[in-house]
Amino acid sequence: MKLDLNEHPHRRYNILTGEWVLVSPHRTKRPWQGKQEKTTPNVRPKYDEKCYLCPGNVRASGSANPKYTSVYSFTNDFSALLHDTPTTVIEDGLLKAQGECGICKVICFSPDHSLTLPLMEISAIEEVIGIWQKEYLELGSKKEINHVQIFENKGALMGCSNPHPHGQIWAQHSIPQEVQKKTVQQMNYWNAHGRSLLGDYLNQEMGKKERIIFEDEHFLALVPYWAVWPYEVMIAPKKAFQHIGQLTKEGKKGFARAIKTVTTKFDNLFETSFPYSMGIHQAPTQGKDYPEWHFHMSFYPPLLRSETVKKFMVGYEMFANPQRDITAEMAAVTLKGLSSQHYTQKA
Repeated sequence: MKLDLNEHPHRRYNILTGEWVLVSPHRTKRPWQGKQEKTTPNVRPKYDEKCYLCPGNVRASGSANPKYTSVYSFTNDFSALLHDTPTTVIEDGLLKAQGECGICKVICFSPDHSLTLPLMEISAIEEVIGIWQKEYLELGSKKEINHVQIFENKGALMGCSNPHPHGQIWAQHSIPQEVQKKTVQQMNYWNAHGRSLLGDYLNQEMGKKERIIFEDEHFLALVPYWAVWPYEVMIAPKKAFQHIGQLTKEGKKGFARAIKTVTTKFDNLFETSFPYSMGIHQAPTQGKDYPEWHFHMSFYPPLLRSETVKKFMVGYEMFANPQRDITAEMAAVTLKGLSSQHYTQKA
């Protein structure tokens, strides 16, 4: 019997981490099965006097926000990392610990409490990217900082504690495990071929055109072949930039267009403010060259069948390895078919 990836259970290899995902397409033939319900739209005001992140308001720490009119960045009042922590190693037999120093920042995307990324103008998203670039370069230039992680948890479903549209940056002394894995995979490929692993993958995807949901001169957005989450999406530059600080003005605009398109399609899928965790993986900042690195942004949204039906990582996935039913190709067809105009802005 010939293996059919659309019918038979199979494993797919993640070239960036060296890990596998189990795919079981026979368990659901199409992504639109199951109940879909309409819910009351979550309408928020442009300004909330009780919001800790709105312009001019006092935060829980007692610090007051300026009356900012664009993107606003500040050091997290309740940081997970502290800049003056000693990086001492403590060992006691099989017990080992090490102090971890770092800096955590909050990035308010807009002064408007009601705006999420898909509802923002392209130019406003470019300003967010500009702050990401600035923070990556400034934080990464500090001697004690070897990695800068930019991310966003959107929605209460993802544990977001404040509805004001914002993201975070954690800059730290050590290099996180996910980044270490991706560094090894990309370095091995670079040493063997002298080319970007992700660049060659993107070229193959552009040839197949099965999983691409956005493309312009500078960027691609696609459902990766090895996707774990139902509607997981990766955005990557066609050129192998090691980090976002290298983006040109036109590249920044392309990145903003890709972000707006992807997040709008997410919202349009179930006509809701779509929750997700988003993160940018890029070269560490420990002062070395990383020619193998090709930066990329990943979205991990949990919604599966409707606004209220999500995928849980439980059982087999906690004790063995990730598994999905909807193939990457099915998810891409669904997302590609959705409008790039936000559902709330249609006549």
